[in-house]
Amino acid sequence: MATPVQKRNLRLSVPFKVLNRDLWLIFASNFVGAFGDGLYAYILPYYIAEALGASPVEVGILFALTSLTAALTLLVAGALADKYDRKKIMIAGWVAWLPAPLIFAFAKNWVQAIPGMILWGFWLGGPTSTAYIVTAADKNRLTLIFTVISSAWSFGYIFAPALGGYMAGKVGMTTVFLAAFTLYALAAFTLGFIRSQRAPKQREKIEDSSLTTLQLLKTRKLALISAFFAAVMFAMMMFRPFVPEYLANVHRYEKFEIGVSGSVAFVGSAVLGIALGRFGDKYGKRFSLATSMALCSFSLAVMLLTGNFYFLAFAFFLMGASYTTWSLMSAVIGPMAPEHIRARWISIPQTVSMFASILAPYVGGVLYSVEPNMLFIVAVAMTAALAVIALNQKF
Repeated sequence: MATPVQKRNLRLSVPFKVLNRDLWLIFASNFVGAFGDGLYAYILPYYIAEALGASPVEVGILFALTSLTAALTLLVAGALADKYDRKKIMIAGWVAWLPAPLIFAFAKNWVQAIPGMILWGFWLGGPTSTAYIVTAADKNRLTLIFTVISSAWSFGYIFAPALGGYMAGKVGMTTVFLAAFTLYALAAFTLGFIRSQRAPKQREKIEDSSLTTLQLLKTRKLALISAFFAAVMFAMMMFRPFVPEYLANVHRYEKFEIGVSGSVAFVGSAVLGIALGRFGDKYGKRFSLATSMALCSFSLAVMLLTGNFYFLAFAFFLMGASYTTWSLMSAVIGPMAPEHIRARWISIPQTVSMFASILAPYVGGVLYSVEPNMLFIVAVAMTAALAVIALNQKF
């Protein structure tokens, strides 16, 4: 009979047993790359504002450029992933990110950071990794698999923002950016060990294989899902770049405390993400999405009401659930897609979502400039509404 300790260890390990060898390598690559990304990504809006002299609106413009680039590359990535080896496209996604932290390291003003923000937006791995995972995974555990793999980003971010904030205060942001560059390279190297995967060639002519992207988008189910996730991404990207600045300007926290808050959020993302994945496989993906949005709304409300560090830590833990929305979207869309055009199919709602979020940081910047609280009041209302809408979806 297993001891209580053995039973506890078994419960902890079960979620990760759904990963096969290739999925474990993707998990490892995401973890390493996320750690590098987390060193600076959370504090980047604050750095651009304070060190590079950008106004809130200019910060919004920079992040809008990143979203625009992502929107433009997703469809390209989907087409390439259905034609060529998906493994190579995923590696290329990390390689495209390599110059970004170097550009940030040597930028003297916010305009010089523009090329870095554009390269940071290259998202070749979006539809490619989703298609790869759906093909390689157990279809009965798909929601859990996506949230477990997504948790690699969360685990990578747990200590990275706090460490990045500490390093920024002690040795400067240049060292932080160089460390991120090294970890991006290691993430690309790790993916070199996964198996190659290509979309199967069809022996017979399949009607939807010749459809254009616009014609596919006219499919009612795909259009509705695209519109819903576009609204979700808009809400997330409207407020997310301004959370660190809000903590600094309104609650008067320093870089290290801001970094710690980011780490707490990603602890919540890892823990709540796996829980939402299990919940979605058992009861339905719409309930997982609704819970994610509801927790986000509640956590933003807490941030508005108090600057107490302990209450904020609890709020940021719950806010971590909002970082699971992309993996939940992948779990919803992936199984719907025909295998021979899976990556292109997946890239459509991802692209629509990104296009919808292009203006979101700019809108957030305008609202923040008028009154910082106004931005987050709007975000509370939007995420609460999205939670209700999610409950009425048929996923």
